[in-house]
Amino acid sequence: MGNQLKTALLLAALTCIIIWIGQAVGGANGMVYAFIFALAMNLVSYWFSDKIVLKMYGAREITEAQAPELYGMVQKLSASSGLPMPRVFMIESDSPNAFATGRNPQHAVVAVTTGIMKLLNREEIEGVLAHELAHVNNRDILIGTVAAIMAGMIMIVARMAQWAAIFGGASRDERDDGGGALGFIVLAVLAPLAATIIQLAISRSREYLADATGARFAGSPFGLANALKKISLASQRVPLQANPSTAHMFIVNPLSGRSLMSLFSTHPPVEERIKRLVGEHAAL
Repeated sequence: MGNQLKTALLLAALTCIIIWIGQAVGGANGMVYAFIFALAMNLVSYWFSDKIVLKMYGAREITEAQAPELYGMVQKLSASSGLPMPRVFMIESDSPNAFATGRNPQHAVVAVTTGIMKLLNREEIEGVLAHELAHVNNRDILIGTVAAIMAGMIMIVARMAQWAAIFGGASRDERDDGGGALGFIVLAVLAPLAATIIQLAISRSREYLADATGARFAGSPFGLANALKKISLASQRVPLQANPSTAHMFIVNPLSGRSLMSLFSTHPPVEERIKRLVGEHAAL
């Protein structure tokens, strides 16, 4: 309950930032429009995020006849965790990774790359699949998607505020308050930074929870721990061509190791995740 409350408060903070920007750019009317825009974006993300991301990565749905071992593992873990059987998708990529998507357990999807199937053994693949089913169970897919879209929207609107400052587009209320262009510039810098920090806090807390839940679903933490170690090393050698807006969905950040991107990772350090899973002195 504590983790759920923390997430709700962080999402509320993102909404407040959107409304704040709207008020700064357009006064009282801007605040109302920003709130409506935020609500609309949340609804769109709720219904269509799975279709968008699957198409983005060219994922294809597979049947039990096409991949009986993978399908059987998902089926077994779904039954043992009390979740409906999700649809299973495959992404043609040598980079090892996986993600889950879908607005709720009844409409969930689990997707894996061909690279992860070649890299991991059965126990490790089951650990990965259990982690993804944990995201489904914990409703992390919807939470992460909403947070990412809201943060992205904040950055877009903040950029609009920056241009408004440059071209003198402050509202009358804002000018009366004495903010002027300087206030717009401060907003344009601080709002995206605050949104990014909040999004990262949401994403990282949900990853730790999914690791713990996934280990429980799999019956052991060692498969997932070993998988995280292998995927982290291999994905640095063969990176996935991923969109930064969807990086939070993958089991290991596909952008890790790319210049300054690692400083703003949506995932906790793999070493810390492994430590929490199996203990500091456990031998992998």
